[in-house]
Amino acid sequence: MSRIGRKPIDVPSGVEVKIDGSHIAVKGPKGTLEREIHQDMTVSMEGNQILVTRPSDDKEHRALHGLTRALIHNMVVGVTEGFKKELEVNGVGYRVAKQGKDLVMTLGYSHQVVMSEIPGITIEVPAPNKIVISGPDKQQVGQFAANVREKRPPEPYKGKGIKYVEERILRKEGKTGKKK
Repeated sequence: MSRIGRKPIDVPSGVEVKIDGSHIAVKGPKGTLEREIHQDMTVSMEGNQILVTRPSDDKEHRALHGLTRALIHNMVVGVTEGFKKELEVNGVGYRVAKQGKDLVMTLGYSHQVVMSEIPGITIEVPAPNKIVISGPDKQQVGQFAANVREKRPPEPYKGKGIKYVEERILRKEGKTGKKK
C-alpha cells in the first residue's frame, strides 16, 4: 500500500468538497479549485475526511494512488492557507517594482521586463529586491515563480540574478582564482 495514498485527507471547517466521478471541486476562503483525476482512482468522502483508493496493485495504480492523494491534499491546503514563493533579486542596479497589476523588473537589459499578474496569482513587492508570489493553486504559483526566475537566472560567478529565497547558488572561482 502507498504510505501517502492511504492517509486520509482532513477537510477543515469552511471548506466544501464536491466529488462527481473523476471531477473534484474544492471551495474555501481563498478560492475554488477544480481538477479531473484519473478515472481508475476512487475518491470518497467519509465524514470530514477524503479517502483515495486504488483498484489493484498494478505499478501504474500504485503510482497514481499517492499522486491523486497529494493533488487533492494540495487543493484543500491551497483553498485554506494558500501557497507562496519568495524570490530575491541580486545585482547592482537590479530591482523590481509593482505598477498596477504588472511586475516591472530592471535586470540589466536595455529594456525593462514586464510580467502581468495572471488570474489566481497575487504578486507583492515588499522591497525593491524581493518578490512574493502567492495563490491557492500550488502548481500555478510554482510555474509563475519559475517563469519570473527564468528572466534572469542567477549566475555562478557573482550570484547576480533572480533566485528563490531558500535557493543556494554554487559559486565558482573566476579565471584568476587558480594560480600555480
